Amino acid sequence: MNIKKGSIAVCAASVLLAGCASTYSAKSGFFDPEDFGEANRQTFAAQVVNPDPVYTKPIETSAESAAAAAERVRTRTVIQPQAEGTTSIGSGGGG
Repeated sequence: MNIKKGSIAVCAASVLLAGCASTYSAKSGFFDPEDFGEANRQTFAAQVVNPDPVYTKPIETSAESAAAAAERVRTRTVIQPQAEGTTSIGSGGGG
C-alpha cells in the first residue's frame, strides 16, 4: 500500500486542529453551557419583526368577516394581494 506523506500530514493536522475548538465564554472565560445555541437565538430574534406590536385600532375578528372570506375562497373570487417590490430603481452619484 502506497500512502503519500502529504496526505498523512493533512490527516494528522486535521485531527490536531479539531482539538482547538473554542469553548471560551465571554462571561466566565471557560466552557459555559448557556452560550451554546446563542447564534441560533440571535438568528431567530433577527427574524422577528416586532414581538410586541401596538395597534391604533382594534383588529376585526368576527364570524361575518370569516364567513365572507370563506365564501370568497369557495367561489374563487379571492382578493389578490398587491405585489411588493424589494428593489428600487434610482441613480445616485458617488463623489
